[in-house]
Amino acid sequence: MEHFGLSHILCEPDKYSPDTLDLLVDDEAREYWLNTCEKLVDKYVNFALTRKDDPTIEIRALKFKTCYVEALKEIRVNPLAHGYLTIRLLLDINETCLRAQGFFDLWKQQKKYENDAALAQLASRLAEIDAILDDKQKWIALCSGVLAGNMFDWGAQAVTSILDSGLYEALQKIQKRPWLCDGFDQWLNKLQNTVHHCAAVFVDNSGVDVVLGILPFVRGLLLRGTSVILCANEWPALNDITNSELESVLQSASLICPIIAAASASGNLVVRSNGQRGPCLDLRTITLDLATEMKMRGVDLIILEGMGRALHTNLNACLAVDSLKLAVVKNVWLAERLGGPLFSVIFKYEDKPTHTMP
Repeated sequence: MEHFGLSHILCEPDKYSPDTLDLLVDDEAREYWLNTCEKLVDKYVNFALTRKDDPTIEIRALKFKTCYVEALKEIRVNPLAHGYLTIRLLLDINETCLRAQGFFDLWKQQKKYENDAALAQLASRLAEIDAILDDKQKWIALCSGVLAGNMFDWGAQAVTSILDSGLYEALQKIQKRPWLCDGFDQWLNKLQNTVHHCAAVFVDNSGVDVVLGILPFVRGLLLRGTSVILCANEWPALNDITNSELESVLQSASLICPIIAAASASGNLVVRSNGQRGPCLDLRTITLDLATEMKMRGVDLIILEGMGRALHTNLNACLAVDSLKLAVVKNVWLAERLGGPLFSVIFKYEDKPTHTMP
């Protein structure tokens, strides 16, 4: 049964599986991710305890830890406890345990702080981009900015040292070209021969990621005549930006950039909820409104950004339109599994399959 007319988005909706790794059949991956999630618990607890204004915080944080550790223990004993086992499930259980103890948006204040700090640098970043006259170099800078911005992920242990730094420090850390998965030349060739009608961009983290990475990239698409739907989570998860937060960021960015302001005013740049509650993306569960709008607007390019949306999920998904999957591998084990070093770059561009109906 076709889901909300998703044949416009997915090649074969009935065969779509979002998850890259099946932890039921991959014993090594299962052990690694269960251990990793268990270690991450203390990071969440310690972050929660920085809120000194709440006398209930310690007991709630302890209850969260107990809830999640027990859930992981159950999975160790019975991997089939939930019927399936993926990284997406492990991250979703974490969010469920947080919400059960009243932690609906643990990173709310941090996200606001990082968004405001990044917005203060947006004008100078756009000026830098505009100063690059060569089209190829401009798009390398725009794409590298998205990738470097994606380093600012509170869910990744490997990037703790750069969370208080900026875009330029991150640009120094990501893999230099050729990237581990390097489809940039195909992407540039597409841009030189095609103007996409409408792009749906599924965004990731707050702060440097969305403001200094995604917005300049999206502005580059707008200048080419491509309209853009920015798709953000409905519910908070980690430091991922929500659709309501992104609306606010876009209003602020419109005061800084006339191109963003004009596109927002004309409806060529809009923010929509993708309906997701966790840091991964299951395209079968995007909202009916978004699926309908993507079809009505004639989306012919889908951009998936970040490990959760383009690596843990959807890396191997066959999309019915042109697609760009962007992520930095912020995990040593996964980088080695993929055959590259830490901070390897996934830049996967795919033309829509020729057999797909328009």
